Amino acid sequence: MTAWLSALTPSARLALLGQQHVIERFPFRVGLESRLGGTVRTNATERRGGTGAQQVNDLYVFDSGGEVVQVSREHFQIEQQGSEYVLVDRASACGTIVEGQRVGGDRAGGSVVLHDHDVIIVGDEDSPFVFKFRVG
Repeated sequence: MTAWLSALTPSARLALLGQQHVIERFPFRVGLESRLGGTVRTNATERRGGTGAQQVNDLYVFDSGGEVVQVSREHFQIEQQGSEYVLVDRASACGTIVEGQRVGGDRAGGSVVLHDHDVIIVGDEDSPFVFKFRVG
């Protein structure tokens, strides 16, 4: 089986550097791109190279920080547990919303089983970072 994320918003498309991203290894970690100041768009492989900093995420989200910064530096990860996929909030500040259910927030962590077509909002309900989880 293959799992991937599809972008449902322009901000999500920028994070994926396209419409979708196949998840090639687990856990698949998502978090804020803070080392580049959010001004340079690069993929995870390019980020791993030039900065000397250890890569902590497989997908970096560029949150320009409106009134509320939606994305934590280490926000969530997707794990494969047997035949199931599980989203684990990595003690993020705003949490993650999966199909309307809040997971984590206030640095509490938490997890939820993912299903094909689940909508994932990184942050609160006002976040521009909205993805669809797909399995096929």
